[in-house]
Amino acid sequence: MEIWDLYDKDGNRTGEVWERKHGNYKDIPDGRYHLVSDILVRHEDGTFLLTKRDLSKDVYPGYWEATAGGSAMKGEEPLECAKRELFEETGIVSDSFHLINRVFREVSHSLIYSYVTKVNCPKDSIVLQDGETTEYKWVDAAGLIDYAESELAIKSHVDRYKVFYDDIREQNEKKRKESR
Repeated sequence: MEIWDLYDKDGNRTGEVWERKHGNYKDIPDGRYHLVSDILVRHEDGTFLLTKRDLSKDVYPGYWEATAGGSAMKGEEPLECAKRELFEETGIVSDSFHLINRVFREVSHSLIYSYVTKVNCPKDSIVLQDGETTEYKWVDAAGLIDYAESELAIKSHVDRYKVFYDDIREQNEKKRKESR
């Protein structure tokens, strides 16, 4: 059983809690949000981790995503949630997190903190979490952008990382020009 703190439109805990059940995030009252952290994983060699969501997920089952992450438990802060979710979904431990964005998503009643972490773990050491993810792969920067622009990408995730993706596109274009 998961218990979530609820937040107001200013990002403050209200003192209210929500018991998560499959798909019931849609029933969170208007003006209330649960905290979510997602993490884009960048390996020190410049590649990025993509994972495939389990078919049993109530949101985007079977989709590939460029982030690990999930909902914060009662009392958990955004960074604590990010570290826990990263470890649970991938087996990766990291203390290097950079906050990219913080957004409210009305449709899912979510207050989402989006991070990038840089890791140096062995690339074959990923441990997938049962019920969460079924596959993983590492892609280079061009592969990350190809993914982000494909129909397979979760558009709300891509939107949250727009500034980061734009920076990657700019770096890729600069490399192309320099190699001419």
